[in-house]
Amino acid sequence: QVQLVESGGGSVQAGDSLRLSCAASGETLSNYAMGWFRQGPGKEREFVAAITWSGSNTYYTNSVKGRFTMSRDNAKNTVSLQMNSLKPEDTAVYYCAAAYKRNLALPQSRSYDYWGQGTQVFVSS
Repeated sequence: QVQLVESGGGSVQAGDSLRLSCAASGETLSNYAMGWFRQGPGKEREFVAAITWSGSNTYYTNSVKGRFTMSRDNAKNTVSLQMNSLKPEDTAVYYCAAAYKRNLALPQSRSYDYWGQGTQVFVSS
């Protein structure tokens, strides 16, 4: 069983940066691929970024490429999402998720075994 807790959300202006963190407990994250998803107001949950179990590849949805960077620190059992040049359309609740020993199908939410409770990001124009 893995417990995931996100932090780092907040209210910022367009163009600002935020760094989200996801801390895990219960098991080592080195056994898991990790993903970030978000759900904006009135929208369905959508894929944002993922890093493979092996750590060799990261994936991003087109709208955040070049602005967001996902990383993992297995020694600290955390993953992070550095978000730069934020836009109002990035406003959402951001969730981290863990998928046991998976390297494929990471943009699909059904690939994940555990989810955090989410952290709110609000970007004003």
